[in-house]
Amino acid sequence: MIARLAVFGASGDLAGRLLFPALAALYAAGRLPDRFELVGAARDDWDDEAFRRHADERLARHAAGVPAAARTALLRALRYSTVDLSDADSVGRVIGSGESDEAIAAYLALPPKVFGTTARALATTGLPSGSRVAVEKPFGEDLHHARELNALLEELFGETTEEVVFRVDHALGMSTVRRLLALRLGNRTLDAVWNGEHVEEVQVLWEEDLALEGRAGYYDGVGALKDVMQNHMLQVLAVLAMEPPRGDDEHALRDCKAQVLAALRAPDLEAAHACSRRARYAAGRVGDRDIPAYADEDGVDPARCTETFAEVVLEIDTPRWSGTRFVLRAGKALGRRRKEALVRFRAGSAGADELRIGIDGPFDLALTLHAAGDSRDDPQHVRLSGPPPDSGLPPYAHVLSDLLGGGTTLSVRGDEAVAAWRAMMPVLDAWAAGTVPLEEYPAGSSGPPRLG
Repeated sequence: MIARLAVFGASGDLAGRLLFPALAALYAAGRLPDRFELVGAARDDWDDEAFRRHADERLARHAAGVPAAARTALLRALRYSTVDLSDADSVGRVIGSGESDEAIAAYLALPPKVFGTTARALATTGLPSGSRVAVEKPFGEDLHHARELNALLEELFGETTEEVVFRVDHALGMSTVRRLLALRLGNRTLDAVWNGEHVEEVQVLWEEDLALEGRAGYYDGVGALKDVMQNHMLQVLAVLAMEPPRGDDEHALRDCKAQVLAALRAPDLEAAHACSRRARYAAGRVGDRDIPAYADEDGVDPARCTETFAEVVLEIDTPRWSGTRFVLRAGKALGRRRKEALVRFRAGSAGADELRIGIDGPFDLALTLHAAGDSRDDPQHVRLSGPPPDSGLPPYAHVLSDLLGGGTTLSVRGDEAVAAWRAMMPVLDAWAAGTVPLEEYPAGSSGPPRLG
């Protein structure tokens, strides 16, 4: 297992809110090496002690439930280096280039526009054998950029690119998404009705009650579709819709996901108005919080027309899924938090109406069905729920464990990333052309009316 982790962008929100708490949780679970070392790197002019104070404050805020001994152990493992990402020598000092032949994992918690520059600097310094480079989502800013970035990584790392490069999508680390794999592939009864003959519609929902929460610097240049739909939600959809892998290795699983993403068909420019929707929240109230309109949030440029709500209807062009609608819906500042997959069966074809599968938090499976002779107005409900199967480790803990352990199950392959962008580009192009108007919905509501 790799014992050195360098986090580029260590003073940012992602590191403090997600990576540090995940590492502390791994310490508490005994899943990090005794000699583990975390090197933080950013532009801030800090020393080790300043970085330690910063990390301690973030852990107190975001990892209060992790035992204090584990948080302390992580703090003892920290050191810091100021870095200029455009300077290979500066990047080399972060990873200790020339000082050790021990493998290191370099985690780029950075905006996509600087992935390429940093990766080139890392390759120039000469990474020790067995090292890895993790890049955060979104992988690129559009289809063209994703292809360029893949080409650059292949230029830098050659035949070992997919072993070296770890494209992060933390949705794959969610415990219930990983359990979804077992449900999807290990249930013969379910597999018999898992096709277009029996399934009318599949929805993937990523609805949040959180608003912008001070993240305008990132979010206003991205929006709902690029933030969660093009990556997290399409990965969940790929797991739901893929063919059973022929084999139990990581390559077979990724092959099957890639086949689904390559077969996705988004609406063209003419159909985009009927098959996609974008909106942003107006002022309203979520729970006991008054939420200002998105356009009035600090750091937002209203002229960008950034969406906080997106809905897209897709088709999967495979024999299994002929005639099935796939609906992706994501939004912020909604009346309730809901992340789930909803499978709606055709009337009378499967002995059930719908299957709901939670994709975040504790395992939750709900089936709505009808006994023989019952009317559709008298449904029966069956629900299974329980704790996560992994003692509640957060998604990023699984991602980091896979990264440091040399795995690829929770990494997105290069062709998957490109296929996901290809599926979303017709929608993005239609939105940029003004074909689909930007609507509004009150914060705390259920969002705009559903498509179709």
